[in-house]
Amino acid sequence: MANTSTLTAEKLFSVKDHVCVVTGGGSGIGLMSAQALAANGAKVYITGRRVEALEKAAKSHDPNGGGQIIPLGPCDVTNKDDLENLYQELSKREKYINLLITAAGISGEKAEPDTENATDLKSKLWDNESFEGWNDTYNTDVTSVYFSVVALLPLLQAGTESHGHLSASVIVISSMSGIMRHAQGHFSYNAAKGATVHLTKLMSAEFQKARIRVNSIAPGYFPSEMTTQESDENQKSELPDSKIQEKGHVPMGRAGADEEMAQAVLFLTKNAYVNGEIIAVDGGVLNVIAGR
Repeated sequence: MANTSTLTAEKLFSVKDHVCVVTGGGSGIGLMSAQALAANGAKVYITGRRVEALEKAAKSHDPNGGGQIIPLGPCDVTNKDDLENLYQELSKREKYINLLITAAGISGEKAEPDTENATDLKSKLWDNESFEGWNDTYNTDVTSVYFSVVALLPLLQAGTESHGHLSASVIVISSMSGIMRHAQGHFSYNAAKGATVHLTKLMSAEFQKARIRVNSIAPGYFPSEMTTQESDENQKSELPDSKIQEKGHVPMGRAGADEEMAQAVLFLTKNAYVNGEIIAVDGGVLNVIAGR
């Protein structure tokens, strides 16, 4: 039984002495996650394809005391050699990792199914999408998640051994798009994110044998390079309220905030009694658009 004094937020969500890895950590939700962890005492390695972006992110957002954000790259998560090199480099630096967040992803090709005429519908989808585009989206948003986790399994298991049963974990960044039935003009992306959601469930069941938890955050609209196509000099993006409100299906009427992503990340990192769950952080969109 816990004493009341032990139930402070500072104690419940401290990740001091945790070692974490974030793929796609140079911008967007990956960077938000890295900031949340470092602010609460963790050593966070961020990786991605663009070394300059990683270095800018680490320099701009390192908490300067307590935790750290450390750039480690380049690493293309769709390349097994790069992932093995990442594992080897981490193994030289750390005895374990407590958390892996897979945040790397792409949005893929877009074609709006906005006509009832089948001939026009075929033309719009056929001419604007390709096998190559679908494969690139699936490879980045699903296959790379699987191999990123597999590559780091030994270090994750060592994290469980150092911090307690099922304490080491993976947080997969999926999407509300993988739950809803509205294609949003992104058939390949939404289908891939649906696969990412199910992959999370598969890995949670299979990897608990190795004493590793796997959960997923399914974000709604958050400011990122995927949603805005750009980052500023601090690797941050801005998504105005007006852009969200014109969509007409976001009850909150705004994009998600860094703080709201941070709360979800810290919850799944620290609560060892949660495994195999998909946590939608979507501003209520899935209450409006059919999905569950």
